[in-house]
Amino acid sequence: QVQLVESGGGLVQAGGSLRLSCAASGRTFRYYTGAWFRPAPGKEREFVAAINWSGGSADYAYSAKGRFTISRDNAKNTLYLQMNSLKPEDTALYYCALGSSALSDSPVRYDYWGQGTQVTVSS
Repeated sequence: QVQLVESGGGLVQAGGSLRLSCAASGRTFRYYTGAWFRPAPGKEREFVAAINWSGGSADYAYSAKGRFTISRDNAKNTLYLQMNSLKPEDTALYYCALGSSALSDSPVRYDYWGQGTQVTVSS
């Protein structure tokens, strides 16, 4: 079993930056694909970004490309999401997730989820 704990959320002005972290328990973190999701109108979980087990490949939602960077440190069992040029529409509860499949933007491909960290962007 893997447990995930997110941190790093907060209140920031539009144009600002935040770095989210997701700490994982267990020794198998390095074998999983990692991802970030957030709720969106009509969707329980909207894809934001994903990274493969080695960190060598990543995928981003259109809204995140050029502004967000996903990364991981397998030695520290931690997944990150660097968010720059934040916009009010980025306001959401951000969830990290781990899954056994290859990179995917579908939440059903992920097996383990954190409780979320709130990001609020003021205009």
